[in-house]
Amino acid sequence: MVMGQLLAYAALAEGQNVVWFPSYGPESRGGTADCTVIISSDEIGSPLTTAPDSLVALSQPMLDKFAPMVKREGVLVVNTSLATPPADREDCHLLPVPANDIANELGNLRIANMVMLGAYVQFVQPVRLDSIKAALAEVLPKHRHDLLPLNIEALDRGAQLVQEPAVR
Repeated sequence: MVMGQLLAYAALAEGQNVVWFPSYGPESRGGTADCTVIISSDEIGSPLTTAPDSLVALSQPMLDKFAPMVKREGVLVVNTSLATPPADREDCHLLPVPANDIANELGNLRIANMVMLGAYVQFVQPVRLDSIKAALAEVLPKHRHDLLPLNIEALDRGAQLVQEPAVR
């Protein structure tokens, strides 16, 4: 959810139209959660999509559930610390990210999502990475602001994994 919120805040700061649509599993705490983020320079007609351009999957269950929906020539960003990229989606751009491994190197497993987000933003470029970094202070609660430098480092480490942006 935090990745989606950061994308939404960053896109708004860049003057784009945004929809952030969270979805929680039946087990509210500790259960599954995902969100849809739509960013457009045009007006957005619906908060839902049946064929997303991209998927950022932190776990195998989320990858298995959502990868089949990603449009042809879309982007799959996969946390290879916990998930195996699907062999049947050769029609998509794949960005493997060992997010948990990098987060452990940085000393906090909870920032694996920031590693993933940094890689995604560098690869797809829906917003500027600096806009994501600026949004951190807005999205993270004040009692977590001591973790801003670590989150920024995780974003940078994810971005460093990307050799060149995806073909768009």
